[in-house]
Amino acid sequence: MYTALGLQKKLRNGQATVTVVDPRSYMTYQPFLPEAAAGALEPRHVVVPLRKVLRRCNIITGRVASIAHQDRKVTVEPEAGEPYDIDYDILVVALGSIARTLPIPGLADCGIGFKQVEEAIALRNHVLEQFDIAASTTDEEVRRRALTFVVVGGGFAGAEALGELENMAQYARRYYPRIGKGDMRWVLVDAAERILPEVGDEMGVYAVEELSNRGVEIRLKTFLNSCENGHVVLSKGKPFDSNTIVWTAGVKANPVLADSDLPLDGRGRVTCTADMRVAGTDDAWAAGDNAAVPDLTADDPDAVCAPNAQHAVRQAKLLAKNIVATLNGEQPKEYRHKYVGSVASLGLYRGVAHVYGVKVKGFPAWFMHRTYHMSKMPTFNRKARVLVDWTMALLFRREVVTLGRMRMPRDEFRRAAAPKD
Repeated sequence: MYTALGLQKKLRNGQATVTVVDPRSYMTYQPFLPEAAAGALEPRHVVVPLRKVLRRCNIITGRVASIAHQDRKVTVEPEAGEPYDIDYDILVVALGSIARTLPIPGLADCGIGFKQVEEAIALRNHVLEQFDIAASTTDEEVRRRALTFVVVGGGFAGAEALGELENMAQYARRYYPRIGKGDMRWVLVDAAERILPEVGDEMGVYAVEELSNRGVEIRLKTFLNSCENGHVVLSKGKPFDSNTIVWTAGVKANPVLADSDLPLDGRGRVTCTADMRVAGTDDAWAAGDNAAVPDLTADDPDAVCAPNAQHAVRQAKLLAKNIVATLNGEQPKEYRHKYVGSVASLGLYRGVAHVYGVKVKGFPAWFMHRTYHMSKMPTFNRKARVLVDWTMALLFRREVVTLGRMRMPRDEFRRAAAPKD
């Protein structure tokens, strides 16, 4: 979206036609997904509608099935109808990444992802549904299973999702007199020695202490072996049952790239030069999670930029300038950005940060997290809506209501319309 927006602004009328192909009609600002899941932000305010922002671009809602750069063709699978090919002169590959999963028994059936806004909404509804189940049953096993929540992956997505959801659950508990604080069980599982490695060792230790003080079980150097039918078996400790298994254990480049003739590195990302041109081509470019762009600020000459939003947004903006420069006969610029640090939220008024070598924790880090990400939120419209949501949250209590049955809007009608025996 950022690349298309830059091209839309910088290209002269009639100079080129920009076509954007995406399976969703909006861009998701992923750093705000935990707050959307916890109800602190309206889900519609963490996404940017492409057709509203990219008014001078041609938007196609469909999935890219394959790329044949030698023939200058992209095969698109639309929402409905038969696949078709799109011809192009210049290609920008910004397919991003998908969840990196493992062949763990039961994961595909029981796991819940946390990368798209629909997953965040579903997870919020699901957690609150478990409260309804636990408060309405007389079966202790059903109750225990409903109130056990497992998050696999201790990076940004996992730690922030758990922190926000646990915070929301503790607030929601006041409306469920039969559910005590000790009835809930939150488990964070990670194969590494610490969580949130991006914020450094000291802040990672603080994050563990903060979550542990809130009753969260931190299982480090631990693997999920299986979760068939919600029966969780870890590499350490006793097995237990859970209705909620959230998978946030890393990402990988979009597998569509494997069905292309573009050069890929060992991790399946497009091999790029420092100006984000696809290696060996003059008319193909790439940026973001699916691009292996050399990190010119690193000491290692073979280092590439990490797949995170900090690089992706900056790469996208420079990429638009580079494409326009080449169209005007000018030389593109190399991407160079020194990593400034990281911020992470652990729930309301709690956070950790390591920015420009300065370590911050607690409320100041939480405030830095909100301030930074609001500044990076695309469009003034969305910035204003996010700010209003936060202001309303200060004035009024959270809404604790599940709309999970919206996934099945016709069930009640089907029962009413079913023929009677």
